[in-house]
Amino acid sequence: MEIQAFGYLGVGSSHLDDWAAFATSTVGMQSVDRASSMRAFRMDDRKQRLFIDRAIEAGTQVFGWEVGNVTALDSLAGRLEAAGVAVKREPAALADQRCVSGLISFTDPAGNRLEAFHGAQIADDPFKPGRNVSGFRTGPQGMGHTLLTVPDLDAALAFYKDLLGFRISDFMTAPVQAYFMHVNARHHSVALVGAPVRSMHHLLVEYYQLDDVGQGFDLLQKTPEKIVATLGRHPNDLMTSYYMRTPSEIYVECGWGGREVDDATPPVEMASVGSFWGHKGLFEDIGAPSSARPDPAGRRAPVQVMEGNYQRMTGVCPWWDATRGNAR
Repeated sequence: MEIQAFGYLGVGSSHLDDWAAFATSTVGMQSVDRASSMRAFRMDDRKQRLFIDRAIEAGTQVFGWEVGNVTALDSLAGRLEAAGVAVKREPAALADQRCVSGLISFTDPAGNRLEAFHGAQIADDPFKPGRNVSGFRTGPQGMGHTLLTVPDLDAALAFYKDLLGFRISDFMTAPVQAYFMHVNARHHSVALVGAPVRSMHHLLVEYYQLDDVGQGFDLLQKTPEKIVATLGRHPNDLMTSYYMRTPSEIYVECGWGGREVDDATPPVEMASVGSFWGHKGLFEDIGAPSSARPDPAGRRAPVQVMEGNYQRMTGVCPWWDATRGNAR
């Protein structure tokens, strides 16, 4: 299938200055000069990854999905139209505003506006974070992931899986219905959760260093009312993260250490989405039943690190070596 990554997010809001302060000083993005009706932000070498626009209806979002080239974009448009989905070839003016070479737009069964694009523009200047962070893990894995709640989960699942080509990483059918879906090595670029209303719950941004997450959480202690969920570790993507409020009705998850997946590994059914530890407040916020909340029952997994992002310790522990030997 054509979609390769979650390329950008647009948010409808009139709180432009609040978003500018939040995205730069709190998250660490770089502000980009744009028109008076919007604000845009960088996370890497791309000209923009996030934009806040007064012209977009407040409380709604635009999800930009990247394809490889114009041929792939045309192929996706043709398949959508053959399935009865209305597709609009957007004008060059909107493509310029999105900082891409070309794009189409359409809606998913829940009514979310999706855009597919190719040819993301690269900035002339190096990325300069708004606060002192090591940088964001983007590249081929895209800007992060998003979690969407949808009233008709079956319809949304069929749309994202069969039409758009997303693959299921893992899923849960009870006590809540949730599907975590990938288009590249990132564990999931979108998560679909059955709920009475359509909404975007959060955007994940992933840092290169764990210290960036810890330092960001420290900064939030000055405004504890913005904390949605404390530091914790998820059991499926193994992300160590916290959640915070934005100037809109969505959250941002700031994380590190998400695991990678491949298409050779079959989807896994989860018994619980409860975290290994932490994330206090998250499951209460989404109204999850107690069976879905964290259960400190000795669940754990190795940390996920990239080459050069760790240092091996010296020394030998006979007890640990014996324990590992017995576990084999």
